[in-house]
Amino acid sequence: MKFGKVEQPELIDFTFPKDHPDTEVVLSKYKTDMSPKVYVGCAKWNRQDLKNFYPRGTKDELQYYSSQFNSIELNATFYRIFPAEQYSKWYDKTPEGFKFFPKVTNEISHLRRLNDKIYPTIDRYLEVTSNLKDKLGTIFMQMHSNFGPKNWDRVVRFVEYWPKEFPISLEFRHTDWFADEKVAEELYHLLEENNISNTLVDTAGRRDIMHMRLTNNEAFIRYVGANHASDYARLDDWVNKLVDWKEKGLKNIHFFVHQNLELESPLLSVYFIKKLNETLGCNLLIPKTLHNPQSELF
Repeated sequence: MKFGKVEQPELIDFTFPKDHPDTEVVLSKYKTDMSPKVYVGCAKWNRQDLKNFYPRGTKDELQYYSSQFNSIELNATFYRIFPAEQYSKWYDKTPEGFKFFPKVTNEISHLRRLNDKIYPTIDRYLEVTSNLKDKLGTIFMQMHSNFGPKNWDRVVRFVEYWPKEFPISLEFRHTDWFADEKVAEELYHLLEENNISNTLVDTAGRRDIMHMRLTNNEAFIRYVGANHASDYARLDDWVNKLVDWKEKGLKNIHFFVHQNLELESPLLSVYFIKKLNETLGCNLLIPKTLHNPQSELF
């Protein structure tokens, strides 16, 4: 993921902004003694991207990946709608409890930009995606950076059309969705009323979109490392934040690790999972890697 990439990450202030005040209000509605469901994964399972992860002789990358992680942020579905048989193959290759979090095809979000011609494509996309059955996690849709609030009516029509049985998280990148308080509040209200997750993206060059506003009982977080030593401290901050949100009522944590050079994503994930196990009392499997994360990363 190149989004938000900077040449000198050491110059970036990665301090989290304060939570939006309504985040705690939303989470308080779900507060129980139940432990949160936690899914952590990478964006891809390709051997070329995830070097230092696959043992020599690995024949099936997805099969091995899913033996180490409990989820994948499925970016491949952004570029095309695969045949139904492909989703069934992915389902069969992965163990019970594994979850796919697929990205909405760019035909809907980027090429047609939520215009009135998207609805047959939505139906076709969901028809094949449903072949993931119980392994289908939250679907997410990422809008183009130039898709701004002037397209508000398109967003409303999309939300009204989207079938409620398919959980979805929406990611907005145009700065005006968050810079204008009135626009932001209307967007948050729309998402909250329709039980839609408000995707959080943590990346170096776009600190302006760290809105820290949850709109339902799901933290869908796309973390983009900077291939820099600060990546670990940033993950520590996320562990602390998730502990805080868990105490306030958060029950669903979906955290996906990206890097500008993806080969380091599994190494950061190992570090993050260990921290979550220690602080949240999770029992997530710690993925095996061929190198020690902190000694080899930098």
